[in-house]
Amino acid sequence: MGRLLAIDYGRARCGIAVTDTLQIVANALQTVDTPALEAFLRDYFAREEVDAVVVGLPRNLDGSPSESQRYLLPALGRLRKAFPGMRFEMYDERFTSVLAHRAMIAGGMKRSDRRERGNTDRIAACIILNDYLSSVKPLPGSSR
Repeated sequence: MGRLLAIDYGRARCGIAVTDTLQIVANALQTVDTPALEAFLRDYFAREEVDAVVVGLPRNLDGSPSESQRYLLPALGRLRKAFPGMRFEMYDERFTSVLAHRAMIAGGMKRSDRRERGNTDRIAACIILNDYLSSVKPLPGSSR
């Protein structure tokens, strides 16, 4: 079984998170400059077995497509073309940046570190991936 990798896509940089090999929990990995994303993925896929990539789908509060989708969808098309054997899935990313900021505060991160956008992007990717895992994996003892 391979890992799942999540991308919190942004015009300038992308937050990256991955699961363990059993796909139980997600961990923030790093932030990658958006122009370097394809090269980063190529290198990562060469080193690690990855079953699927979960990409945060930006939506407005009412569920309608956000303005950010106009940048994300063409980029996702390029990634699908570059990695034709890889499964790419979209997953709702509403509120992940807010949740990431709250998690940094709760974790005791210094204000100066919270201001660094890369930290927010990595943690947002981790939240996207953990939410995705919760939506597709049955909890132990559940009847799903």
